[in-house]
Amino acid sequence: MTEEDKALPLVEHLTELRDRLLRCLLAILIVFVALYAFANEIYGFVSEPLRKFLPEGATMIATDVASPFLTPFKLTLVLAVFAAVPYLLFQMWSFVAPGMYRHEKRFAIPLLISSVLLFYAGIAFAYFVVFPLVFGFFTSIGPTEMTVMTDINSYLNFILKLFFAFGIAFEIPIATVLLVWAGISTPDALASKRRYIVVGCFVLGMLLTPPDVISQALLAFPMWLLFEVGVVMSRWIEKDRSEATEQGKNSNA
Repeated sequence: MTEEDKALPLVEHLTELRDRLLRCLLAILIVFVALYAFANEIYGFVSEPLRKFLPEGATMIATDVASPFLTPFKLTLVLAVFAAVPYLLFQMWSFVAPGMYRHEKRFAIPLLISSVLLFYAGIAFAYFVVFPLVFGFFTSIGPTEMTVMTDINSYLNFILKLFFAFGIAFEIPIATVLLVWAGISTPDALASKRRYIVVGCFVLGMLLTPPDVISQALLAFPMWLLFEVGVVMSRWIEKDRSEATEQGKNSNA
């Protein structure tokens, strides 16, 4: 076998990877183009949790010249990426699936679907539960002679940070299951470290959210509960794997 023959599979894999990345970029572009016509309406929907707490006659403002254009543009681009996540994961799955065993595929497919749903659930939790509490708190504690008029770009940066924080935090059950499935840890070992996990959740809540107790607690408590869900799921995974191993031994005997 020549060096050229050995290099051919690698070239083919790189070519396929390039094609799938291009498909991902094209999908994001298509979704972005479709959504951009509604960019202002989308920003209005996203800013509603704050605007409903503004004093009568107060509005959001744009302090930069280009903010009225760039802020809805950035929001729509991020939303296009969020909306295209299922297709992006499908392309990633199509690339790695041929090299996986059947039992690995049986495990990975529900894991991918769950990760997408949990990410969206984290974003929904931030929008419908966290935002009303946080903005209600912020707008109620200021001096009475102060009028709240938030910059639209500052608001967008603030909520995107929370969206990513809650979306990633809701992936904790997936991370827990992967640790057990890869043999790095066990459900009992994870459960024995529960007190450290709780402290870690509050530390992450402090680092990933604005400096207020409400948003920190609203991120820390779901992270803790999701960790417990991950431990329960990992026990089921470990039991299922043990049964499969036992069946394999019996069939070989």
